[in-house]
Amino acid sequence: MRAPRYLHSTVEGVLEARKMAFIGGPRQVGKTTLALELVGKRATERHPAYLNWDDPRARPRVLKAELPADEPLLVFAELHKYARWRGLIKGIWDTEKSLRRIVVTGSARLDHYRKDGDSLQGRYRYLRLHPFSLPELDAGSSGRGLDDLLAFGGFPEPLFAADSRAHRIWQRDRLSRVVRDDLRDLERVHEISLVEQLVELLPRRVGAPLSVANLRQDLEVDHKTVERWLTILENLYVCFRVAPFGAPRIRAVKKERKLYLWDWSMVADPGPRFENLVASQLLKYCHLVEDLEGYRMELRFLRDTDRREVDFVVLRDGSPLFAVECKSGQSEIGPSLRYFAERAPIPRFYQVHRGDRHFATGKITVLPFARFCQDLALP
Repeated sequence: MRAPRYLHSTVEGVLEARKMAFIGGPRQVGKTTLALELVGKRATERHPAYLNWDDPRARPRVLKAELPADEPLLVFAELHKYARWRGLIKGIWDTEKSLRRIVVTGSARLDHYRKDGDSLQGRYRYLRLHPFSLPELDAGSSGRGLDDLLAFGGFPEPLFAADSRAHRIWQRDRLSRVVRDDLRDLERVHEISLVEQLVELLPRRVGAPLSVANLRQDLEVDHKTVERWLTILENLYVCFRVAPFGAPRIRAVKKERKLYLWDWSMVADPGPRFENLVASQLLKYCHLVEDLEGYRMELRFLRDTDRREVDFVVLRDGSPLFAVECKSGQSEIGPSLRYFAERAPIPRFYQVHRGDRHFATGKITVLPFARFCQDLALP
């Protein structure tokens, strides 16, 4: 039996503080499993405390607030697909908060889908559940799980099955459900087939500056439509975009953004796939610090007009903490990393790789990715 997910104790703390716990994250990332573990060790989707909006049997009971008796913890899944969900859950909480604890899960950004005016301010904490990462999969940070993560991604089902054929089928079915079910339920998009085509184009764009103009030409739609679809896919946890960091003393680009996928195993090329995995690890760190400590965390990249680039910069409340460059092999320090280390106001620079070489010079440290995760105590 696997250990509880990294957010388990955090969610318990939120519930003990008498607030609702809202858990967002990609479809099939493990939100239901986490919530049911809080209900009880042997709880399943048939447990009376688990109320899924997608279940036609549960929906009328939720609307009428016909809640199961003697259940101290209730789990509401996919409730954001109901247009007035915030008013509904506010009414339930205000009348039940002295008797119940409440968890709300959703496969979309619950902070985005606010479709009525009832405020839930102060009644909940919003937490984002990420796929498995190397520190969570391998607590000792030995690096043994890195190959599995690169091959199968961080979603529990394909990762622990470790079967290539099953992984391909799971990947196809998951994307189909996200685009055809979640998109249909939450957004007014009629060109579903074109959005599916967009999703198919994205893995080849990972790691490079994203050209919306090229996507517009491929899809034969206008620029605003592509931007809108990309934003929707971000809200549905399909992809995320990283903006540039405009450091002083360098001629940084200001408008280009890079794109990454929540399921990095969709990326065919090994180099961009490793870069995507690192991006996901850093985003997981940023979200956890933001959700738990309240800092404004940002994941950026560094690129100047001469095309020198460092893959990532992590900022806290607008100030850079460290920068990260990804290398598949154990090459020497890249010239771009040396250039920016001399000019950019960033305290530390790291070059991470899949090998075992480890050394430091000045502000730059070259080290294995597993050691990087361990040294920075990443989740």
